[in-house]
Amino acid sequence: MLWGTVACVVTALVSALVFWLHGEVIQRSFSFRSAHTVKDMENIFRLVRNVIPPLTAKKHKGQDGRIGVIGGCQEYTGAPYFAAISALKVGADLSHVFCTKDAAAAIKSYSPELIVHPVLDIPNAVNEVEKWLPRLHTVVLGPGLGRDEVILEHAKGIIERTRAKGIPIVIDADGLWLIAQHPSIIQGYQGAILTPNLMEFSRLYEAVLRDPMDSNDHHGCVLRLSQALGNLTIVQKGERDLISDGQKVLVCSHEGSNRRCGGQGDLLSGSLGVLAHWAFLAGSEKTNGLNPFLVAAFGACSLTRQCNSQAFQKYGRSMTTKDMITEIGTAFNKLFET
Repeated sequence: MLWGTVACVVTALVSALVFWLHGEVIQRSFSFRSAHTVKDMENIFRLVRNVIPPLTAKKHKGQDGRIGVIGGCQEYTGAPYFAAISALKVGADLSHVFCTKDAAAAIKSYSPELIVHPVLDIPNAVNEVEKWLPRLHTVVLGPGLGRDEVILEHAKGIIERTRAKGIPIVIDADGLWLIAQHPSIIQGYQGAILTPNLMEFSRLYEAVLRDPMDSNDHHGCVLRLSQALGNLTIVQKGERDLISDGQKVLVCSHEGSNRRCGGQGDLLSGSLGVLAHWAFLAGSEKTNGLNPFLVAAFGACSLTRQCNSQAFQKYGRSMTTKDMITEIGTAFNKLFET
């Protein structure tokens, strides 16, 4: 009888550790010592589907997402394009790019679907961008931004104005370099989502916590950094993507490929811009109480990995980010609409 009871208990515990579609959900205590699967949250993909708005005839242009990408300079015109076009292909209705004057013509030539504003290097750049903020649902700052001091100062002002208006903001690339120099501009703003790769994460961690990152405890480091910044959402990109709001860690290990091409982080940030808007609008009621930005980030990470996998199957080592972007529609349908 005793052994039968023990067997039942063991079976129940094993069942609670089930993984669903390569998505692993981990909740950790603040001591960083214990971790266990959160029951009823194995199916994060279902939560992502919950926040995706239905397409109906009653909607008008703009309701499903107006995204603003801040970035693009003479050296880097591809990154803001990748982010902005990815946002459209995920389902945003309108995608704006706020770039420098010498980047505008190139970005416009990539796609007539993007609305391009050559204002990022003019003296009143912050005010010019602020005029558009009430029309935007999400801001994506960093792709192709560069490290020119004047541009970075303008970016700093744009972050402050975006935060003041309560608009969700995704920060990537050189936007993260700016945050490492001035963490206070984003600290405590839970409408922010940071998407660092391992090198960017290490730099940011040391800048904020004044301590080197523990390479043997990535989960703990992601939690600690999020907490130190006021529980905003952090996506540490890597072999497995770790997503945390300082309370939980979601682990996205959806299968991709071993090919890493420049620009796929821009695909992720643009996709996340749209999903963050949808999740923010849906609220925690649609995510079973889980932070909506965690769900949005999990969706964007999974989508990027699926695009990577599909493109690699077709092109192998020659795959580029443009090939991945071509796969967004079918990848989205496979993950979220089947």
